[in-house]
Amino acid sequence: MRLGISSFTYGWAIGVEGNMPSLPMTELDLIQQTLHFGLSCLQIGDNLPLHTFSQERLNHLKKQLADNQIRIEVGARRMTAEHLMTYIEIARFLNASLLRFVIDGENYEPDSEEIISIIRRILPLLTQYQITLGIENHDRLRAKELASIVKKIDSDKVGICLDCVNSMGAGEGLEYVAEILAPYTVNLHIKDFIVRRLPHKMGFTVEGVPAGKGMIQLDFLLEKIKAFQRCKSAILEQWVVPDKDIDSTVKKEKIWAEESIQYLQTISYSWDEC
Repeated sequence: MRLGISSFTYGWAIGVEGNMPSLPMTELDLIQQTLHFGLSCLQIGDNLPLHTFSQERLNHLKKQLADNQIRIEVGARRMTAEHLMTYIEIARFLNASLLRFVIDGENYEPDSEEIISIIRRILPLLTQYQITLGIENHDRLRAKELASIVKKIDSDKVGICLDCVNSMGAGEGLEYVAEILAPYTVNLHIKDFIVRRLPHKMGFTVEGVPAGKGMIQLDFLLEKIKAFQRCKSAILEQWVVPDKDIDSTVKKEKIWAEESIQYLQTISYSWDEC
């Protein structure tokens, strides 16, 4: 399993609609951060949507990845048949072996049968291009339903992108989700968090923290996934609690990323180097 970073490691620096930094982070900045950490894997997700790039920009990205020997993973959301095809072609162009997809999008929540139908139609291309599709656990769909989708498709080119926190949005904890989805996991999103009770005692908040400072039992999770030998990468993502302004938040996010990668590189787990 190779350690890497993501465009969602720096979600605030790249920019959130309505709250953009003065100099948003670009894909080239992400390459430099990957090199800074001594890593060789970068996942560019839907907060830096590659389908909006010009061909010239994609060409330059491809060259920079090759020149710096960085493996790219592509991410997107809203898995319509058309959008999935678009991203398969982008992944093919960039020589990405992993395509991570969040199924849902704005005004789009397909049921399981529609999801299966869409994916089955493009299976020959995934095989031809040697691309693995990782379906992310993302709020709406529960772990058993996601596992059922992957089992029915029954292809080594389709699996799960397991996010450490997202399934809390579906009322499911990580240990439960990992038991169900670990056999199908092809990509891991490491995102640490902490749950705090509100001062009035009427509920909880779920907030991000730097990796190693939260509630994730990472050793358990990594060994659980490793046993099935399908997961090729573990990608740091962050939910950085906003600070007083966007500049302070971006600075905090950078510090968290440094702390998180340092922690991940010093744990007992042996990351692949190639």
